[in-house]
Amino acid sequence: MNIARERCFNHASREAVARCPECGRYFCRECIGEYEDRAICAFCLKRLSAKPARRHHLAALVRLAQVFAGILLLWSSFYLLGNVLLRIPSTYHTISIGQEGSGK
Repeated sequence: MNIARERCFNHASREAVARCPECGRYFCRECIGEYEDRAICAFCLKRLSAKPARRHHLAALVRLAQVFAGILLLWSSFYLLGNVLLRIPSTYHTISIGQEGSGK
């Protein structure tokens, strides 16, 4: 198709200068805009710009889950380390360096 024969979808009296890759309609200079280095119409631009907001909420939820998992991992590590330290016999702590071989 020759774009010179096409008219703007919103303004029938204006000549089209670009075709929106999302919806396939033709638009004049006033109705077309750039988004990520592509010429896109206002309707598709609004639809595309609304999508990242949902991803942002999901990313925040994933981040919160990661923080919670990290805190749980740290708590578990310290809990297990505490249990290991509690199992050391108390007599081990009372022996001084000079008394190890004397048997006192």
